[in-house]
Amino acid sequence: MPLVLQSDSFEDGQEIPRKYGYKNGNSSPSLKISGIPPETKSLALIMDDPDAMGAVGKIWVHWLVWNISPSSANFEEDSIPKGAVEGKTDFGDVGYGGPAPPDKEHTYIFKLYALDMVLDLPADSEKSQVEDSIKNHIIEETKLEGRYAP
Repeated sequence: MPLVLQSDSFEDGQEIPRKYGYKNGNSSPSLKISGIPPETKSLALIMDDPDAMGAVGKIWVHWLVWNISPSSANFEEDSIPKGAVEGKTDFGDVGYGGPAPPDKEHTYIFKLYALDMVLDLPADSEKSQVEDSIKNHIIEETKLEGRYAP
C-alpha cells in the first residue's frame, strides 16, 4: 500500500477552509497518514506555497514538522503528534503558519516523507536544514494539495 496523506479538513486539490488561514484563525488542519512503510523510523512534513514565487520571489514555507512517530502519525486539528518537532516558517515563527496569499488564489502543498532515521535538529530549524537532513534518507513520499484565495 502506498504512503497516503489525507485530511478531514479538506479534500486533495480542493479549497482549504478559511479558519486554517493565517489571518483567519490560523488553526492547522487535521491530517491522516496511512500506508507507512514498515521500515520507517520517522516522518517529516513540509507545507509550502510555490505560487508565492510570483508574489514574493520565493517559495513560502508555512509549516515544518519532523520526528513524527510512525505509531502515532495522525494530526488532530490545531495540534501535532506527541513527540514531533516543529520548525521555523517564513513568518519567522515556530509552528503552523496558515495560507496567506497576498495577490490571488495559491496552491499549498503538504509534502510527507517516510524516513529511515530520526532527525537530530533543533526546534527552530528551517526548511533548508530539514531538506539537507532528509536527503538520502527518504523511503517514500507523498503529498496533499489545497487551494486558498485572499
